[in-house]
Amino acid sequence: MSIDFNKYQKDSSATSGAFQDLYSDQARLAIAGLGLAGEAGEVVDYLKKVVGHGHKLDRDKLVKELGDVLWYVAEICSAINADMSDVAQQNIDKLKARYPDGFSSERSINRAV
Repeated sequence: MSIDFNKYQKDSSATSGAFQDLYSDQARLAIAGLGLAGEAGEVVDYLKKVVGHGHKLDRDKLVKELGDVLWYVAEICSAINADMSDVAQQNIDKLKARYPDGFSSERSINRAV
């Protein structure tokens, strides 16, 4: 199964804005940023438990948490009128410029881009 980033962004925005009438675009951006940090923290905390505390990896749980991170990324993109597909493409372009032949430790240490 695959989904187009822009379709995801559009569909996920239907669950956005429970308090939309109470805040401005800047507040939406701030709330989305705080939400992203919180959800990323949940992912990191879960991985800490798996790697550092010996918990068994529950792939479905991790995928759901990553989905929450993705939702906030979509919310930030919407708040700044950026298409997620454009964000993804710009990231790929940056990585290709940085690592044209794939990742290498040497290029990582001595990168110019």
